[in-house]
Amino acid sequence: MPPALPPLFLSRMQRQLGDEYDAFLASYDQPPDVGLRVNTLKLSPEEFESISPFQLTPIPWAPAGFIVPPDSRPGKHPYHTAGLYYLQDPSAMAVAELLAPQPGERVLDLAAAPGGKATHIAALMAAKGLLVANDLNFRRAQVLAKNLERWGMRNVVVLNESPPRLVEHFGAYFDRVIVDAPCSGEGMFRKDPAERAKWMPKLVESCAMRQDAILVEAAKLVRPGGILAYATCTFAVEEDEGAIARFLSSHPEFELIDPPRSPGFSAGRADCLGEQAAQSQALQHTVRLWPHRAPGEGHFIALLQKSNTSHDISVPLTSLLPYSLPPEPRQYFQKFCNETLNWQPSEDRLSLMGSHLYRIPDDCPDLSGLKVIHWGWWLGTLKKKRFEPSHAMAMGLRAEDMRKTLPLTLDDPAAHSYLRGEVLSSPGVDGWVLVTIDGYPLGWGKRVQGRLKTHLPNWLRQF
Repeated sequence: MPPALPPLFLSRMQRQLGDEYDAFLASYDQPPDVGLRVNTLKLSPEEFESISPFQLTPIPWAPAGFIVPPDSRPGKHPYHTAGLYYLQDPSAMAVAELLAPQPGERVLDLAAAPGGKATHIAALMAAKGLLVANDLNFRRAQVLAKNLERWGMRNVVVLNESPPRLVEHFGAYFDRVIVDAPCSGEGMFRKDPAERAKWMPKLVESCAMRQDAILVEAAKLVRPGGILAYATCTFAVEEDEGAIARFLSSHPEFELIDPPRSPGFSAGRADCLGEQAAQSQALQHTVRLWPHRAPGEGHFIALLQKSNTSHDISVPLTSLLPYSLPPEPRQYFQKFCNETLNWQPSEDRLSLMGSHLYRIPDDCPDLSGLKVIHWGWWLGTLKKKRFEPSHAMAMGLRAEDMRKTLPLTLDDPAAHSYLRGEVLSSPGVDGWVLVTIDGYPLGWGKRVQGRLKTHLPNWLRQF
């Protein structure tokens, strides 16, 4: 049996919720909601509904979000491998929707792994502008990079840096910054019972201290007039309304924005702050999602706008100038494009970083000195006497971009053979082939003498 809910947590929630406590407690007897968010860079929610193998229930605050039955196993479906959707808690989808990033903006996701909010932001930006997705933990940053690759991203830089290093490098550079703060994870108690065993009051205290430090650094990265979003998946006031109250008391250049309200959104609980009651009126502009009131596991969200008169330092940044491709790598990439693609990537944004070839996002600033996982759209790797395309390139393409495709359908046994990494029979011209499922890219295959070898990464194969 899973660990019981911590008694100290329950007594605190009873004080915090009063008459709603019984309904809150009863929510733990229900299975967690499984959320699915459509990749609108590849298809519209309506198009997905027309091909969905799952029963879909719309999520009120997320036009591309749906709840699917808990036994539907959407993570094992070929459409998931094709990046047609991301599995994300319904309440977590509210964060990017409220942040509302716009195409063409500069946006920073400060603690982005595993990628739920970053993929959502990228879709809302319609692949226009610059998204910097960062995570301090190297292993988590690698997972983030993989999820963004599957999403088909072309305009995202993935970093593995600390907030102070980002402040030192960028200064007040970004139109919007999101802090999905490390927290005590109380909202995960139903979905991940192992989180219950880790919980203790001291964890809440230590998380609150860390969140205060992160918010201070994040504020320096927001340009004057820009927006800072703060989010947690915990119910602890110290980490939610308390964190915002402490931040506002020392950062008068920021003020809370009252966001649009959707069904299931509740106002922040300023009445729990005691001596900080002076902030109570403004703190009602924060948003809480409760598992007994709305789909999902629960979230806290605050939107803060920086004054246009802020004097935070803006670091002079030059645009990242792509390095000219040496003649030999250019020759091999050109040969691949001529044989494989129906279009020619513009050379003015191509850069060779080590052996990896990237298409650098437009207006990407100089990233020298930072720990970069991806410099933009990773096209592939230059190897001895050849260019080998990356999975990230495949997922950023469309079937019509290709000279050679292997179109598969859900009911085709070859689709499942490909996902298992098996060699397929495939008559046709030798060379790189884009394998598709119902018209959407799955990954590369390489055809030699009528046999196609799977080049799907091992982490995506379904053995």
